[in-house]
Amino acid sequence: MIEHFTLASGERMAYRFQPGSLPAIVFLPGYMSDMAGGKAQAVLRWAEAEGRACLLLDYTGCGQSEGTFAEKTLPGWRDEVAALIRSLGIDSVVLCGSSMGGWLMLLVAEALPGIVTALVGLAPAPDFTDWGYDAAQQAVLARGETLFQDNPYGPEPTPTHARFWAAGQQNLLLARGIAFDGPVRLIHGQADPDVPWDVSLRLAAALRSADVQVLLIKDGDHRLSRPADIALLLHTLGALPNPA
Repeated sequence: MIEHFTLASGERMAYRFQPGSLPAIVFLPGYMSDMAGGKAQAVLRWAEAEGRACLLLDYTGCGQSEGTFAEKTLPGWRDEVAALIRSLGIDSVVLCGSSMGGWLMLLVAEALPGIVTALVGLAPAPDFTDWGYDAAQQAVLARGETLFQDNPYGPEPTPTHARFWAAGQQNLLLARGIAFDGPVRLIHGQADPDVPWDVSLRLAAALRSADVQVLLIKDGDHRLSRPADIALLLHTLGALPNPA
């Protein structure tokens, strides 16, 4: 059942929480995605079968949540995800982030020390506002304009709004290092046309944790939504060590 959490801004954030054993699995969708996606739903079904708590959510401006997408930023989404987790009283979570959600999970982990016990990234895309745009595209965004790019996953072009890009540039992680010590698993397709797989290797190096594993799928694309890809994700979640 879809529920709603009222944020400090007054906007209502849509979520679905399934009670169960901890740590709870929290799925963080990618850019312009939502909790209705195939990977999020597969994680929810797996968690239900395993008796695990699970939280799915829509960022404001996305899916069934209120808000205007053009006004949203990564630090804003970080704060609302953290506020939702706190409001539900969940004191132990595993963050599972897909693409942009893999950047967001790192920001949320730093915002919730002691609560986030492990991270699982699917084609994680930290710092994509920096490496994902060429100089001409960054100049457009720096002028405060919206950049539109071809969308291989739908008929409408994908917008990047200047406010989102600027906030991303202020929250780059790979060069400064990431203060997280729990287990981290990164799954990346080597045929990913959107996020180069070496980003996961750079992320592994930037993480302070010594328990980091990178799983490369030679023919995997960016979505990693084939049955075998999803099976690997669920196996990875199930194989995480229990928090002490």
